[in-house]
Amino acid sequence: MRVLAVDPGLTRCGVGVVQGALGGRLQIVTVGVIRTGADTPLHERLHELQVELEAVFERTRPDAVAVERMFARNDVSTIMGTAQASAVPMLAAASRGLPLGLHTPSEVKAAVTGNGRADKAQVTAMVTRILGLESAPKPADAADALALAICHHWRGAGAARRANTDGERPLAPAAAQYRAAEAAAARRSRSAAKQYREPLRSSATRDATTRGARP
Repeated sequence: MRVLAVDPGLTRCGVGVVQGALGGRLQIVTVGVIRTGADTPLHERLHELQVELEAVFERTRPDAVAVERMFARNDVSTIMGTAQASAVPMLAAASRGLPLGLHTPSEVKAAVTGNGRADKAQVTAMVTRILGLESAPKPADAADALALAICHHWRGAGAARRANTDGERPLAPAAAQYRAAEAAAARRSRSAAKQYREPLRSSATRDATTRGARP
């Protein structure tokens, strides 16, 4: 499977493509950063990003697309620009009928390092090691895109990858570590959900129940 991952941004948009067979070693296909000028009108910047990304899609022919999921920030202008940029690869995936995965920064860090709070240096070091690169990918946006692609591979882009039966090759250590953490989180979530099993009732139903209970 070949995954095209995008670390969205208007000024710097990281793009990384990684491929690998089920349970096999991952290999880098391409990586880079798309830049747009801060003084360029917003609609032109988005168009530049679209043109550059379309070229990467056509050149690499991915099987799936991964984009970093947005999370809250105090800087509204930054999050708005990132949100607008993230729509470009999503639309490109939709126009090609490709599956899309959204992963938070914590999920990506956990996937490649086993620690959801790892710093950028740790993530970059693991990306370099996992992909067998001679040197660390730069700038950080490029490394983040590759980490996102690795996360999409290891987090289970397909049901077959999740299965990992005895007949399959074992997952890499970091991937196996992430699987265990993900399973533990799911168990905790199911346990907490038991407290909220009573279905919600509409206000009309509550009123009828209340009236029926009165003498």
